[in-house]
Amino acid sequence: MSTIPSLAALEAQVKERPLPRHVGIIMDGNGRWAEERGLPRLEGHREGSNSVREVTRAARRVGVEALTLYAFSSQNWSRPMEEVAGLMDLLREYLEKERKEILDNAIRLNAVGELDRLPRMVRTPLERLRDESSANRAMVLTLALSYGGQEEIVAAASRLVAAARSGTLPDRPLTPEAFAAQLWTAPLPPVDLVVRTSGEHRVSNFLLWQSAYAEFIFTDTLWPEFRAHHFLACLAEYQHRERRFGLTSAQLPK
Repeated sequence: MSTIPSLAALEAQVKERPLPRHVGIIMDGNGRWAEERGLPRLEGHREGSNSVREVTRAARRVGVEALTLYAFSSQNWSRPMEEVAGLMDLLREYLEKERKEILDNAIRLNAVGELDRLPRMVRTPLERLRDESSANRAMVLTLALSYGGQEEIVAAASRLVAAARSGTLPDRPLTPEAFAAQLWTAPLPPVDLVVRTSGEHRVSNFLLWQSAYAEFIFTDTLWPEFRAHHFLACLAEYQHRERRFGLTSAQLPK
């Protein structure tokens, strides 16, 4: 009878092959998980925070350089007011509860999105933890908050237009690299892998520019049930894909 590999064994296996430098996760299915159990939707988000903790720990242990979590989209502001308020409370709670773990494990906390839309009770602990962890180098954990990929691209284009009008934009052709430097995610490497939970097969306005050559993995597992071994399985699947970036298989290094 075959045995199920331990978490340590799974981690050792994925460490043997090249890892994605930057993983983005669309954390979907919190509300559905709660509704299936007759619970308020907010309880699904609360349980989902345990998945955040497990996946972040696993990503750091195996050596992923950057992990970006889609925590709250620009469109989520349109949800019922009580749900939005509850999500903001949970986000503040997460920032306060995870502060020690983030600092003790040399994780640098980052955030992208229209952050000025967040309530002060969230912005204050977020800004404080970003400052406190700014020198950490083990992994960058980015929270996409009040985030939308289209909104990010428009904001980048607006900055370039403003620079052109003021005469501070260099007089040379605009390149993809120069445009990417204006994005909220500019310091991060391009996204290698995007994972979406809950069985949905769409990108939902997440890292549209950055994931141009990313691999996508869609899993039926709801986010509150997505744990470290699920994440490691996604890394293992990524490692067995051939990434060509427009080349043929014959052109790739052997």
